[in-house]
Amino acid sequence: MKEKYAVGADIGGSHITCALIDLEHQMILPETRVTLCVDNTESADKILGVWAEAISQSILGITIDELAGIGFAMPGPFDYVNGIALFERVEKFLNLYGVNVSEGIRSRLKLPARMPVRYMNDATAFAVGEAWIGVAEETAKSMAITLGTGFGSAFIDDGLPVVDREDTAPMGCVWHLKYKEGIADDYFSTRWFVNNYAKLTGETLPGVKEIADIARKDPKVAALFTEYGSGIGSFLGPWLNLFHAEVLVIGGNMAGAADLFLPAFEKALADLNCTTTIAWSELKENAALIGSARLLEPTYWQKMEPLVAKMN
Repeated sequence: MKEKYAVGADIGGSHITCALIDLEHQMILPETRVTLCVDNTESADKILGVWAEAISQSILGITIDELAGIGFAMPGPFDYVNGIALFERVEKFLNLYGVNVSEGIRSRLKLPARMPVRYMNDATAFAVGEAWIGVAEETAKSMAITLGTGFGSAFIDDGLPVVDREDTAPMGCVWHLKYKEGIADDYFSTRWFVNNYAKLTGETLPGVKEIADIARKDPKVAALFTEYGSGIGSFLGPWLNLFHAEVLVIGGNMAGAADLFLPAFEKALADLNCTTTIAWSELKENAALIGSARLLEPTYWQKMEPLVAKMN
């Protein structure tokens, strides 16, 4: 296999992380892992410049002939087919709106026009990586969620995302679904904890970790995590049952507070007779790198290409 390596790149709001993935041996090359900080309010030229610099550092040890292409785990809104940024009303990367990222990356890295640059939603890339070589590798049907700044999710059947089937939520994700007085993302992301901690105490803390540290000493704050666990379990249970998910893979920075919300989460699932196994990501931040790089595996891309247009 001549073109045996692919770059997997995970785009976060304040950084880019990328690495080479050996497609033939299905493994990440840890020595090629690079993370660079990005100011998402900068100009398109500067943002793309940082992304290109990170990728250039990852591919230093190989020749262009060995590179199958670049796969991006990219948050939305984004045109995943044409590689065009559509960020608006999300307070990040606004200056990239309408920019062709593929052309920008190729030109900065002096890559040939034929070099594939492919994209999928970042939460979906996490799920694909876990299903390929992660904790969901031995299962046919899995669901993956990321708990953090946003509430990411994806359904996977035989390694492929399911985006338009009756046994999954519309668009193959659940963050946008109605829940209580808003949508699921309002209740199962970091800002729910920050807002409710402020209501409870009159103080504002930056994130879940800080709140969790207090919750382990204060039963009133710990009750927030019980409420969260019960809520997310009752919300996800019907979807896990409908999809017949064998495993639910959980990632994201809230995993560090699992001891506080997991008992209530598991009880809520049990109350719904949901027998899906809960598994915590072992690949962690590498899962999205591996999943996005898989877009460059030829046989996988043949199956995946028709699905990309349906991603949001």
